[in-house]
Amino acid sequence: MDLGLADFAVDYAIKLGASYADARMESTSNSGFLLRNGVPQISGFDRVTGLGLRVIVNNTLGFVSINQIEKEKVRTLVERGMKVTKNAARIKEEIKLSDEEVHEDKYEVKQKINLEDASPAEKLSVLLEIEKAVESSGIKVPGSYLSLSDFTTQKYFVNSYGAKIESKIPRTDYFFFLTVKENGKSGQRYWQYGAAGGFETILDKDFPGLMLNEVKTTAKMLKDGVKPPKGKIDLVVGPQVTGIMVHESAGHPHEADRIFGREAAQAGESYLTKDNLGSAIGNEIVNISDDPTIEGSFGYYLYDDEGVRARKKALIKNGISNELLHNRETAEALRVKSNGSARATSYDREAIVRMSNTFLEEGDHKEEELIEGVKKGVYMKNFTEWNIDDRRVNQKYVGSEAYIIENGKITAPAFMPTIEIKTHDLWRAVDAIADNTEHSAGTCGKAEPMQAIPVWFGGPSFRMRGIRLSEYP
Repeated sequence: MDLGLADFAVDYAIKLGASYADARMESTSNSGFLLRNGVPQISGFDRVTGLGLRVIVNNTLGFVSINQIEKEKVRTLVERGMKVTKNAARIKEEIKLSDEEVHEDKYEVKQKINLEDASPAEKLSVLLEIEKAVESSGIKVPGSYLSLSDFTTQKYFVNSYGAKIESKIPRTDYFFFLTVKENGKSGQRYWQYGAAGGFETILDKDFPGLMLNEVKTTAKMLKDGVKPPKGKIDLVVGPQVTGIMVHESAGHPHEADRIFGREAAQAGESYLTKDNLGSAIGNEIVNISDDPTIEGSFGYYLYDDEGVRARKKALIKNGISNELLHNRETAEALRVKSNGSARATSYDREAIVRMSNTFLEEGDHKEEELIEGVKKGVYMKNFTEWNIDDRRVNQKYVGSEAYIIENGKITAPAFMPTIEIKTHDLWRAVDAIADNTEHSAGTCGKAEPMQAIPVWFGGPSFRMRGIRLSEYP
């Protein structure tokens, strides 16, 4: 990439009268492989390069992009961006961005095995070995969808204040969706694994062993699962369930743009408002954070797409809503500093407020202690489906691998225990948190056009008291 063209775009925009300008030049190479019921599908290989430009003219923000990285094309892009923004300035909605520290930096995620050095045959063989393990189970699996992809993004950010940030982040992504039949019933199980790093992040995982266990466990739940208990019970959830609960009921509602109504028509709103930040969400032992600086994480970055240094954010602290996820625009609106939460999926998408790696902080219990403290209840290790309303209040989670707890001991498998609960009731019911943190990968969707961005979500197991389970349809 000719990084100088990004500098040129910013300088030229200022020369033409912009009060502020920033440019993101990106080049992303990716490959993808897919097995459907054991049959390789068409593989994909791609490299996309382009430049996105933001300008502020007459207190109005404009955004334009181009995938032809030549000086005259970039010059024309800047002129077009200035013209479009000036025309939009008739709309009297003043744009202000928070003042932030200016950084010049360069960072790269190191790879033990470079993704470009791993051949297509090697990558496909990973899926073939997984499929072989699934077939070796002897269990009927009428639907098997296995996907392996990797993508490496080189990025250069520059703004008119003097910020210059270069980065290179390789990521790997494995996803599966299985349909298992047993005892006249069918069940689905899906999950995603992702990391920042090289091909070693795939090879270091025993995916064949993991998938064999997934098939056997799903079949066991279908064959031996009994109805979960009725009435008030105690519920212990595993890290995968913790993760989805955290992401959906705490992460999304703490996105500041939702609170301003910017996402109402696409991804929804929030139970939080500009006036009730600082309100109680849950028990005082509940602490939920978002941290993009975790090395090796799927949502890793050190600077966001506005050049702001990334840091850990305490979204919920001691049960209290503590901090929102901000870009520079929402931060200025609430008279705070940005906390580096602006992300875009590509050069041709504007950076918006996003999560990175969102998780429940650990407690000081062992998972076994949580279970031992339950007289009548359920242990929901993972889930098969979930949903939540667009204000992030009413939600539902259906267990996949789950077990009955009686007098502190796990007994029979539980068939699809279902919890329907409001966010505040969920987090207020928490009375003990374990120390067995796990992170899971996700591809979080938001905005229009859709921006699907890599994240982690997770945490340790935790226990809720006095929960009522619903009847699964």
